[in-house]
Amino acid sequence: MNLKKYFIRALHRLQKGPGYTYKELLVWYCDNTNTHGPKRIIKEGPKKKLIWFFLTLLFASLVFWQWGILINTYLSYNVTSSLSIGFKTMKFPAVTVCNANPYKYSEAKPLLKELDRLIDAALERILQPSPGNSSESISPPLDLELWYQIPLVLIDEHDKDNPIILDIFETNQTAAGIQSSTDTPTPAGNESSVDSPASADNESFVGNHTAGNHTATAPTPANTTSEEKKYKLAVKLCSHPGSDNCTYRNFTSAVQAVTEWYILQSTSILSKVPLQERIRMGYQAEDMILACLYGAEPCNYKNFTQIYHPDHGNCYIFNWGMDEEALNSSNPGAEFGLKLILDISQQDYIPYLSSAAGARLMLHQQKSFPFLKDQGIYAMPGTETSIGVLVDELERMGYPYSDCTMNGSDVPVKNLYSKYNTSYSIQACLRSCFQKDMIEICGCGHYMFPLPQGVNYCNNEDYPGWAYCYSSLRSSIRHRQICIDSCKETCNDTQYKMTISMADWPSEASEDWIFHILSYERDMSTNVTLDRNGIIKLNIYFQEYNYRTISESAATTIVWLLSSLGGQFGFWMGGSVLCLIEFGEIIIDSLWITVINIISWCKGLKQRRAQARYPDVPPTVSELVEAHTNLGFQHEATGTLPRDRDKELPPEPGTPPPNYDSLRVQPLDVLVPDSDAETE
Repeated sequence: MNLKKYFIRALHRLQKGPGYTYKELLVWYCDNTNTHGPKRIIKEGPKKKLIWFFLTLLFASLVFWQWGILINTYLSYNVTSSLSIGFKTMKFPAVTVCNANPYKYSEAKPLLKELDRLIDAALERILQPSPGNSSESISPPLDLELWYQIPLVLIDEHDKDNPIILDIFETNQTAAGIQSSTDTPTPAGNESSVDSPASADNESFVGNHTAGNHTATAPTPANTTSEEKKYKLAVKLCSHPGSDNCTYRNFTSAVQAVTEWYILQSTSILSKVPLQERIRMGYQAEDMILACLYGAEPCNYKNFTQIYHPDHGNCYIFNWGMDEEALNSSNPGAEFGLKLILDISQQDYIPYLSSAAGARLMLHQQKSFPFLKDQGIYAMPGTETSIGVLVDELERMGYPYSDCTMNGSDVPVKNLYSKYNTSYSIQACLRSCFQKDMIEICGCGHYMFPLPQGVNYCNNEDYPGWAYCYSSLRSSIRHRQICIDSCKETCNDTQYKMTISMADWPSEASEDWIFHILSYERDMSTNVTLDRNGIIKLNIYFQEYNYRTISESAATTIVWLLSSLGGQFGFWMGGSVLCLIEFGEIIIDSLWITVINIISWCKGLKQRRAQARYPDVPPTVSELVEAHTNLGFQHEATGTLPRDRDKELPPEPGTPPPNYDSLRVQPLDVLVPDSDAETE
């Protein structure tokens, strides 16, 4: 009911038109506002009025400028970081240990046999060139089809503008062929038919063969210097077999080239091996974990959770927290931490796949996947490695202060590591994003990352150009940036800062009895089956119970914004919140006057259009009634003629006496002539 009355009053106000003008409204505001300045504009003389008008306009501009800066600062959502130090009983971190070598060579050798023969023959041709060193002289013959799927080539860079591609396993290689090919160089962008410099009377390869690492240099005369060696070993990758669309990944050292080539080839071979077979070829927990002690409680390999990691094979996680509660550390210090003795069996390493020997380990949160390639550290064999741990807890603010996520549910990339029931991490997101791009562009998934349903791993037989596609995608900055923009950091994270120290273990005086006992416990043999090249001792413990919490808080809040806005307004113009309400009131009144003026203008326009349609003065109501009741006032329709022209019209009646009831407005069908009334 009240709403209806309000609209009726508003309608009456619209009908009456504006009560005052803009000028009257402005004068009223300046005379009644509590803001300093406007009153002086209307009450001072002409000169002071101009001065006060300029000052008021200047300070009002300064207020709006300062307000813009303050609002922009607030909308930038800056944060401040605070550091606090606490003391409490903490959960012991999850510890993941792996072997640097993913598979036992004795188990994987049948799969890698042809690959090893190929790389041995290639290095022999590079390091020891002599007549008759060709693939035909090797029995049984080499599988060159496997070689040419992803071949190694030599690049002659004596002429940097026109480098020459030399095939290592090309037959009929002579020095003359090399010389003739140098006269007509072939660019590195296309495959060269030039023979490889494998044998010559006046040319030789200068190479070093130390510690299992092969370094290939160019075939140069015996009296040349090292500055003239311009040959590099490169991996040739083509989009498909026989294509000229190839790229050459050349390296500074042949060691890097051989390692990269072997990883690509072995990846293709192992991707076709079932997972259970790969787990069987890896290092088993009972063979790798010789001794375990947590605080004063003994433990063994059964207290570890096994997962398969493509880079390191079988890995084992202590205190992962998947099936049982995480363990707490009762006190800081080495006596209350985790002690492990590991056997990495270095003598069973794959020669060309793992050039580093040791154990790879990582400390991480419970229920998180270990990404050892990014965050892991190595422990050397023959040493006791002590790792002191400090804990940093990071607490980031969410949107809009930072682009972080609580659990990864708002990340557009599907987490392929969720099948392990692990928590979200940015490393998992980046690898899932790369695997997604790999599947979309190359048609298959990379062996190092998990696969979604219905997709196969890449290999040379089913996907011949996968290595070229993978190399192009890995070096693509655009795809890398897309993944970085799609993934988010976690809002809450725990980081473990490690202090590492090492010492030789066991000592020369104690190694005999230690190796005897460990050999007997593992193999039930009185003979020593272990040596210091395969034994690692680890001590992992909290250095202290002090933990640091680095938390973010909003640098600007709504309270800060309001107080800053009010301070600027009060300082420059002496105003308050009530002054802003007054200013809002005059704006509303101005809009109301504008609406009333528009409606009045529309009504006037409508009347002017009606007058243009009917130029005469419109009849009044009484005239319209009289025209309907007095037939004498009826006009004939234009263009009509009487039916009987000879018939005379009846005489016009006289003027009737005034009828005062005609002043009352009645419907036309009620009005009847006076003669009819008298007749009745």
